[in-house]
Amino acid sequence: MSAVGNTFENVKAVILSAHKSTTSREKVIFYDSWAENYDQDVAVLDYRAPSLAAHCISSHFSGLRAAAVVLDVACGTGLVAKQMKQHGFGHFVGVDGSKAMLGVARKSGLYRDLKQCLLGEEPLPSQWGLFDVVVIVGALSVGQVPVGAVRQLCTATKPGGYVCMTTRGNRDNVEYKARLDRELGQMEREGLWACVDVAEAKDWERAVSEQEDGYISGAVYLYQKL
Repeated sequence: MSAVGNTFENVKAVILSAHKSTTSREKVIFYDSWAENYDQDVAVLDYRAPSLAAHCISSHFSGLRAAAVVLDVACGTGLVAKQMKQHGFGHFVGVDGSKAMLGVARKSGLYRDLKQCLLGEEPLPSQWGLFDVVVIVGALSVGQVPVGAVRQLCTATKPGGYVCMTTRGNRDNVEYKARLDRELGQMEREGLWACVDVAEAKDWERAVSEQEDGYISGAVYLYQKL
């Protein structure tokens, strides 16, 4: 799938076409077709979530970054790993539902292991309690990964490790974000983790919805497993 000329209008059309995909299989097919042009297209959107998440993790992580093992869930083409690499992290394991996206991520040379998994329908193919950092950027939103999947992220993290998550603040995602906030809070009350930071950003990415102009907002959540 190519946005001819890589203009905002063409990229917008590509993303809006994804909203027509209703089943998990259809969504995987969409991302498979988008993989080749994904990095260029989200650059047109001024998509800041990967850099914001990496900065949030970097601001609070006090361990030895060069030795830390990071699980990058819904890793896509590897944008988050590229950002975290700039902050000194170097050991990445990636999981994504799209085989084509994983193919692009593999070419980056950043990941020591990559596995295909449709989070929310399949359990994470990773050892529990292994990772110093678990990060998921871009996939926690309406029509993608269900809110309940955040419990798997916590389980995959070692005690004292961090879980970093992002979600959008656009109109279509308001109800999802509210459910996510409730679930994160409930897990904190259960003593599973503690909130370290919630960073709100106004300029998350350029809006593609006909109901919104300019930029949509977003949020980065950072929790530490107890």
